[in-house]
Amino acid sequence: MRIGVHVLRNGLFVAPMAGITDRPFRHLARRYGAGLAVSEMVSSRPELRESRKTRLRQDHAGEPRPVSVQIAGSDPAMLADAARHNVALGADIIDVNMGCPAKKVCNVNAGSALLEDEALVGRILDAVVAAVDVPVTLKIRTGPNPGRRNALRVAGIAEAAGIRMLAIHGRTRADMFQGMAEYDTIAEVKSRVAIPVIANGDIRTAAQAKEVLKKTGADGVMIGRAAQGKPWLFREIAHYLETGERLDPPPAAERHSVLIEHLDGLYSLYGEEQGARIARKHIGWAVRGLPGAEDFRAAVVRIERADAQRSAVNDYFDRLAA
Repeated sequence: MRIGVHVLRNGLFVAPMAGITDRPFRHLARRYGAGLAVSEMVSSRPELRESRKTRLRQDHAGEPRPVSVQIAGSDPAMLADAARHNVALGADIIDVNMGCPAKKVCNVNAGSALLEDEALVGRILDAVVAAVDVPVTLKIRTGPNPGRRNALRVAGIAEAAGIRMLAIHGRTRADMFQGMAEYDTIAEVKSRVAIPVIANGDIRTAAQAKEVLKKTGADGVMIGRAAQGKPWLFREIAHYLETGERLDPPPAAERHSVLIEHLDGLYSLYGEEQGARIARKHIGWAVRGLPGAEDFRAAVVRIERADAQRSAVNDYFDRLAA
């Protein structure tokens, strides 16, 4: 899998998810086999560049190359400047967000709201591609609503602008995350453009990844919510695509060590107080399906100190082992 000059180990991508795919999450996903992990979206507004949230999202210390940074906004000049700024900070790839359906993003005409205005899409992509020497990729949905799936036209605009890879979530903006993703639109786009196309949406297992690749002809798959709490999903998918064999789920001891590594990464990045708050959701995802998980999750969300939180996780897995 290639994006410009960058050769990836495979076509397995971590979807950018605000508040989730921070540096510790990306580290684990890459180690477990993801070819690329796109950062949380970074606003193109220059007045936000020095905010703590933005600085943490732009922290790529020790991250495997290439580093892909997603930028969001609606003004072509601001987005071009944001692309230059993030390349100066070490981004190897710039990804443009035209896929986020969140109201607070769409209400400022960013994210998937941009799909309503194809002319603006073209101006944005032309500006960003011209602004930087690194590859620029694009994330979109299939269109504004089910009655107007314009992903094929947007893909043509993107290819003409010099976009090097296109990821498509198989829902429209209006769908949010309701219903099931559809892949026919992705297949149509793949059949009509020469740039790599990545399929995204409702891919939860290795078998589903293989089926979506078969249905769409896509060059890779992008995994989001299904990887929450289970970065080894990328290892499972890579192994299944290569061998046709399903890997057994990781033993509890491995899940334990992965979670502790994740917690330590969160405490280090955010500080112990904020890190412990952010860690609660990751702990809940990490213990899903294990004995006593619901009771443990209900208890651990009330823990405020990082050291107590870490001890509670160790105690829980020690009880499982016993």
